[in-house]
Amino acid sequence: MKISEPAEEILEKMWVFLENEDDKLIPINEYDKNALKKLENLNLIEYEYDKVHLTPEGFEESKKIIRRHRLAEKLLHDVLGMSGEDMETAACNFEHIMEGCVEDSICTIFFHPEVCPHGKPIPPCECPEEARESAAEVKKVLEKSVLPLTKLKSGQSGKIVYIQSDKRENLNTVLAIGLLPGRKVEVIRTSPSHVFQMEHTQIAVDSEIAESIYVVELN
Repeated sequence: MKISEPAEEILEKMWVFLENEDDKLIPINEYDKNALKKLENLNLIEYEYDKVHLTPEGFEESKKIIRRHRLAEKLLHDVLGMSGEDMETAACNFEHIMEGCVEDSICTIFFHPEVCPHGKPIPPCECPEEARESAAEVKKVLEKSVLPLTKLKSGQSGKIVYIQSDKRENLNTVLAIGLLPGRKVEVIRTSPSHVFQMEHTQIAVDSEIAESIYVVELN
């Protein structure tokens, strides 16, 4: 079903309204009338006086849209370190172009996440229950083996798995240095700054940046 971006935005707002309000009838005065008409023609909404409500088909379509939006937020926040209005704007743009295979991949990468960075529930995927249970077990194993660089002691080595930071400037610093997933590092010292060897270069970072670099220990 092809829906315009303005119409998708309305369905998304309706879902959020229903999450926060007990009333299932939604005021229409703030929505684009042309987009509302298209949604009505697609049998996704129904009018009741000066309000509308989602049809069963509209509810399912809204669920898909809000799922894509919150998965986009998860990706932008956890991988790119975005937050606030920047994250929200990027997620709004991303959700409209997210294909099913991309959505499934993001879901798999984050082991079928249940909440977005705001703590709001992400509607569940249609993956088999066995796949979700298997992903949960893998996540437990990874959480035990993947640790921040600050946990390594002098002389220990690790392989970078991912970078995670709420501060964009920290993310930019890490990327500028060339600390990318797959690179191997060896800790030289941990105080007063964290110094480690990467190939032929010694690099020094503060503890906050070191905390954002997640590695799997090699020795």
